[in-house]
Amino acid sequence: MSAPTTDSVGRGTKPSKMSKDHKKPTAAALKGAIQLGIGYAVGNLSSKPDRDVLMQDFSVVESVFLPSEGSTLTPAHHFPDFRLKTYAPLAFRYFRELFGIKPDDYLYSICNEPLIELSNPGASSSWFYLTSDDEFIIKTVQPKEAEFLQKLLPGYYMNLNQNPRTLLPKFYGLYCIQCGGATIRVVVMNNVLPRAIKMHYKYDLKGSSYKRRASRKERTKPSPTFKDLDFQEMHEGLHFDPDTYNALMKTLQRDCRVLESFKIMDYSLLLGIHVLDRKPLSRGSRCDSRKGQKVLYSTALESIQGNVKHPEPVADDDTLGGIPAKHKDETLLIFLGIIDILQSYRFIKKVEHSWKALVHDGDTVSVHRPSFYADRFLKFMSSTVFKKTHPLRGASSKRKRFSLYAIKSASQEVLSPPKEESKEEKKAQSMDNLDGTFCSSSKQPDVLPKSAVSFASTQNDEDFENSEDRRASSSTVALDHPLLSLSRSQSDCDLDVYLAATCSQSFQ
Repeated sequence: MSAPTTDSVGRGTKPSKMSKDHKKPTAAALKGAIQLGIGYAVGNLSSKPDRDVLMQDFSVVESVFLPSEGSTLTPAHHFPDFRLKTYAPLAFRYFRELFGIKPDDYLYSICNEPLIELSNPGASSSWFYLTSDDEFIIKTVQPKEAEFLQKLLPGYYMNLNQNPRTLLPKFYGLYCIQCGGATIRVVVMNNVLPRAIKMHYKYDLKGSSYKRRASRKERTKPSPTFKDLDFQEMHEGLHFDPDTYNALMKTLQRDCRVLESFKIMDYSLLLGIHVLDRKPLSRGSRCDSRKGQKVLYSTALESIQGNVKHPEPVADDDTLGGIPAKHKDETLLIFLGIIDILQSYRFIKKVEHSWKALVHDGDTVSVHRPSFYADRFLKFMSSTVFKKTHPLRGASSKRKRFSLYAIKSASQEVLSPPKEESKEEKKAQSMDNLDGTFCSSSKQPDVLPKSAVSFASTQNDEDFENSEDRRASSSTVALDHPLLSLSRSQSDCDLDVYLAATCSQSFQ
């Protein structure tokens, strides 16, 4: 058997002309080989004992040949003979356990039913396969991307240990299939956009403007993927409540700094928008084919908030983990994740940036040095794509002040008649019983018996008015109580009657 070709297919593209010794494998044969190979690798790994991940585990590559007639180690199958390579199996097993993926669930999702092939709207020629339960995406990658991911694994391991809640891609396995002269490298990742919910808008956003508009061919598709310039024309920003906005931007900032430290650029934010007001949510195969949630931190809402130390899957409700947002009068559910992070700023990318900068503004092209790319990406997301809803604090405080003023005025009007009435009563009683010269006796505490001390301690008219003003400014509830003002005026009247009686006795 001659050596398998790795040119076009190794870069994730469909195989071109094969040699005469090999037959071109069909798409069904390739998908079947992928499923069988992953199933064999995970099943074989379950026999190995659990242990801590060591540094050399990140560079391990296990290889096995699976002939169609089977062997003592491999099962028989009806696909062409193929060779399977599994990259860093123990490290990826740890990643799956970190996200709460059980081996049985992982095998059931990938191997139970045929994979669903998806179209690729991007510039790369990768293939995308989706599992029938909507949980995992299987993407073909180029040889350089597979090599870069394996070198990235130690740093990726450290980042996930520090914070598993992230919008970065969640990698669950890296494999290589050599079948019929074709070599395909695939990576298993989380699915960002669930099929159970219709995405009325899809965007691939980078924060750049150079050639960032969907092509005519892409626009004719039933569910096109638009780009940065399209978003600015079609939306005026997506509005979130302050807490959600802060959590989202904090997650994006942390993820971008991680990518910058790895010298990664040219990544995108995949954004799916479901408009709740247009059509009720349709319950698709993702919810019908599973009971509960298989993967922790897999939804958009989980990725930006929640308690990391005590992870629990969210309830599987109609939103499927979408982030609530607003656009004008529309209520939205947002699904998002950072994709295409396997592009490092290598020599070829530096040349590409220099060439594009000659014919266009260098700051607007997609390819750029990692630090500049991260800053531009975050600025575009925080100011153009995502916006914070500001409550009308000024208006609400004004309304509150006006309402307090109105209550205060009304309560003072209720209190004022009893005060005037009490003054008139006091004057009439003192004129009838006294000559008006002994009113100062109310200031002599030794004249009053102990039973009347409570009345005398209520202060004079001026102090009473000041206390009433203070109470009116501090408590609207007390002001609105009619019995309170009545009891106070009545106490003044009783005091005057008592003073008048005492004075008349002293005259006698």
